[in-house]
Amino acid sequence: MGLDFTHTDAHWSYTGFGRFRQALALHEGFELKTMVGYGGDREWSTVDTPLKPLLDHSDCDGELTPEDCATVAPRLREVVDFLWPADTSTWQLNPEACINRQNGLLLADGMDNAAQSGEHLEFC
Repeated sequence: MGLDFTHTDAHWSYTGFGRFRQALALHEGFELKTMVGYGGDREWSTVDTPLKPLLDHSDCDGELTPEDCATVAPRLREVVDFLWPADTSTWQLNPEACINRQNGLLLADGMDNAAQSGEHLEFC
């Protein structure tokens, strides 16, 4: 059980995906728990990041448009490379880092695939 997507083999547990998005948001300068939809009252219009369509989204259903995918994918790769570098020497101490890096890059690739084919990336 967990979260899958069309156009990619990326897969997270719901808890793992939540922590992944929390890390992305912190890197972009805000905490998800302060945002509308996450228990806070901060409006999404106050956030300026290409990752907004991914972060301001249900974690269990729905879809991202091809345009959203084209916007999110490049920034997602940048943040994943920064937060979870390819240096595998630390992954034994933090296996979630390995999962986040691999799935984050797979998700970005899936977003590229969806955008190039003009199709929505579905959360399933």
